[in-house]
Amino acid sequence: MKPIILFDGVCNLCNGFVQTMIRIDPKGKFQFAALQSEFGQEVMGKAKLPVNELNTVILYHNGKIFTHSDVPLEICRLLGGFWRLFLIFKLIPRALRNRIYNWVARNRYRWFGKSESCMIPTPELRERFL
Repeated sequence: MKPIILFDGVCNLCNGFVQTMIRIDPKGKFQFAALQSEFGQEVMGKAKLPVNELNTVILYHNGKIFTHSDVPLEICRLLGGFWRLFLIFKLIPRALRNRIYNWVARNRYRWFGKSESCMIPTPELRERFL
């Protein structure tokens, strides 16, 4: 199973992140799902995250669930190549990384805005979305 990135479907920052991932992952290593989707809600339940609080992107891979600042680092590891250089940020204690991550997450709607509905993938990208 491919790694699945679960994101807040109405968050403009999150949608921008997904668009960037699609560009840097043309081979389609990753799939995507909105946290608001049935699959997203199921994974959030497994991760014991409140299903109505969409404060983190989630990476679901091989039965493991990554949240908060661990998500971009694990994505860089899975992308390989040049992206592995960003793993140096693992030297920063997780508590500090997560504090910064949570600060951005709390302010993302104010800074980047919010859409009225989840992103609709184009027909050519549809198979990458759950």
